[in-house]
Amino acid sequence: MAMHFPAIITMLSLLLFFAIIIYVGYARTKYGINAPATTGDPDFERIFRVQMNTLENLILFLPALWLFSHYVSPLWAGVVGLVWIVGRIDYALSYARSAEARSRGYATSALAFAVLLVGAAIGIVQHIMAGL
Repeated sequence: MAMHFPAIITMLSLLLFFAIIIYVGYARTKYGINAPATTGDPDFERIFRVQMNTLENLILFLPALWLFSHYVSPLWAGVVGLVWIVGRIDYALSYARSAEARSRGYATSALAFAVLLVGAAIGIVQHIMAGL
Protein backbone atom coordinates (compact mmCIF):
# COMPACT_ATOMS: atom_id res chain seq x y z
CA MET A 1 0.00 0.00 0.00
CA ALA A 2 2.70 2.51 0.97
CA MET A 3 4.45 2.05 -2.39
CA HIS A 4 1.53 3.90 -3.93
CA PHE A 5 2.97 7.20 -2.69
CA PRO A 6 6.15 7.20 -4.81
CA ALA A 7 4.16 5.71 -7.69
CA ILE A 8 1.69 8.61 -7.54
CA ILE A 9 4.58 11.10 -7.39
CA THR A 10 6.19 9.41 -10.39
CA MET A 11 2.96 9.73 -12.35
CA LEU A 12 2.51 13.37 -11.30
CA SER A 13 6.08 14.22 -12.29
CA LEU A 14 5.55 12.61 -15.70
CA LEU A 15 2.27 14.47 -16.15
CA LEU A 16 4.02 17.71 -15.23
CA PHE A 17 6.71 17.04 -17.82
CA PHE A 18 4.10 16.19 -20.43
CA ALA A 19 2.28 19.47 -19.70
CA ILE A 20 5.58 21.32 -20.15
CA ILE A 21 6.14 19.55 -23.49
CA ILE A 22 2.69 20.67 -24.64
CA TYR A 23 3.43 24.22 -23.49
CA VAL A 24 6.67 24.28 -25.50
CA GLY A 25 4.70 23.20 -28.57
CA TYR A 26 2.22 25.99 -27.97
CA ALA A 27 5.07 28.47 -27.46
CA ARG A 28 6.67 27.38 -30.76
CA THR A 29 3.50 28.42 -32.56
CA LYS A 30 2.98 31.58 -30.50
CA TYR A 31 6.53 32.85 -31.05
CA GLY A 32 7.03 31.47 -34.57
CA ILE A 33 9.91 29.15 -33.70
CA ASN A 34 9.88 26.24 -36.14
CA ALA A 35 11.53 22.95 -35.17
CA PRO A 36 14.36 22.15 -34.86
CA ALA A 37 15.22 25.74 -33.86
CA THR A 38 15.42 26.44 -30.14
CA THR A 39 16.36 30.12 -30.25
CA GLY A 40 14.93 33.31 -31.67
CA ASP A 41 12.65 34.81 -29.06
CA PRO A 42 13.69 35.24 -25.40
CA ASP A 43 10.19 34.31 -24.18
CA PHE A 44 10.31 31.03 -26.11
CA GLU A 45 13.87 30.33 -25.01
CA ARG A 46 12.90 30.57 -21.35
CA ILE A 47 9.98 28.16 -21.86
CA PHE A 48 12.24 25.78 -23.77
CA ARG A 49 14.80 25.94 -20.93
CA VAL A 50 12.05 24.99 -18.49
CA GLN A 51 11.50 21.82 -20.52
CA MET A 52 15.19 20.96 -20.79
CA ASN A 53 15.95 21.74 -17.15
CA THR A 54 12.98 19.67 -16.00
CA LEU A 55 14.16 16.76 -18.16
CA GLU A 56 17.66 17.07 -16.68
CA ASN A 57 16.19 17.07 -13.18
CA LEU A 58 13.83 14.14 -13.80
CA ILE A 59 16.82 11.93 -14.61
CA LEU A 60 18.17 12.61 -11.12
CA PHE A 61 14.89 12.85 -9.23
CA LEU A 62 13.19 9.59 -10.19
CA PRO A 63 15.96 7.17 -9.12
CA ALA A 64 16.51 9.14 -5.92
CA LEU A 65 12.77 9.00 -5.19
CA TRP A 66 12.63 5.22 -5.58
CA LEU A 67 15.88 4.54 -3.71
CA PHE A 68 14.67 6.69 -0.81
CA SER A 69 11.34 4.93 -0.94
CA HIS A 70 12.94 1.48 -0.76
CA TYR A 71 15.64 2.19 1.80
CA VAL A 72 13.99 4.84 3.99
CA SER A 73 10.23 5.31 3.66
CA PRO A 74 7.71 5.26 0.81
CA LEU A 75 5.49 7.70 2.68
CA TRP A 76 8.27 10.24 3.19
CA ALA A 77 9.47 9.70 -0.36
CA GLY A 78 5.99 10.73 -1.46
CA VAL A 79 5.99 13.81 0.77
CA VAL A 80 9.44 14.98 -0.34
CA GLY A 81 8.55 14.11 -3.93
CA LEU A 82 5.49 16.32 -3.69
CA VAL A 83 7.72 19.18 -2.52
CA TRP A 84 9.90 18.56 -5.61
CA ILE A 85 6.84 18.76 -7.87
CA VAL A 86 5.63 21.99 -6.24
CA GLY A 87 9.11 23.43 -6.66
CA ARG A 88 9.20 22.43 -10.34
CA ILE A 89 5.79 24.01 -10.95
CA ASP A 90 6.94 27.21 -9.27
CA TYR A 91 10.16 27.10 -11.32
CA ALA A 92 8.26 26.58 -14.59
CA LEU A 93 5.73 29.34 -14.02
CA SER A 94 8.29 31.81 -12.67
CA TYR A 95 10.93 31.18 -15.32
CA ALA A 96 8.37 31.49 -18.12
CA ARG A 97 7.71 35.03 -16.85
CA SER A 98 11.27 36.10 -16.03
CA ALA A 99 14.68 34.44 -15.86
CA GLU A 100 15.40 36.29 -12.62
CA ALA A 101 12.30 34.84 -10.94
CA ARG A 102 13.24 31.17 -11.26
CA SER A 103 15.43 30.83 -8.16
CA ARG A 104 12.80 29.99 -5.52
CA GLY A 105 11.30 27.09 -7.45
CA TYR A 106 14.68 25.80 -8.48
CA ALA A 107 15.97 25.94 -4.90
CA THR A 108 12.87 24.16 -3.59
CA SER A 109 13.17 21.29 -6.05
CA ALA A 110 16.97 21.09 -5.57
CA LEU A 111 16.56 20.86 -1.80
CA ALA A 112 13.92 18.12 -2.15
CA PHE A 113 16.24 16.20 -4.48
CA ALA A 114 19.13 16.57 -2.02
CA VAL A 115 16.98 15.19 0.80
CA LEU A 116 16.06 12.18 -1.33
CA LEU A 117 19.65 11.56 -2.44
CA VAL A 118 21.28 11.95 0.97
CA GLY A 119 18.48 10.04 2.68
CA ALA A 120 18.78 7.18 0.18
CA ALA A 121 22.56 7.05 0.64
CA ILE A 122 22.19 6.91 4.42
CA GLY A 123 19.48 4.25 4.13
CA ILE A 124 21.63 2.11 1.83
CA VAL A 125 24.62 2.33 4.20
CA GLN A 126 22.42 1.45 7.18
CA HIS A 127 21.06 -1.60 5.36
CA ILE A 128 24.55 -2.73 4.42
CA MET A 129 25.80 -2.29 7.99
CA ALA A 130 22.79 -4.20 9.33
CA GLY A 131 23.50 -7.03 6.90
CA LEU A 132 20.20 -6.63 5.09
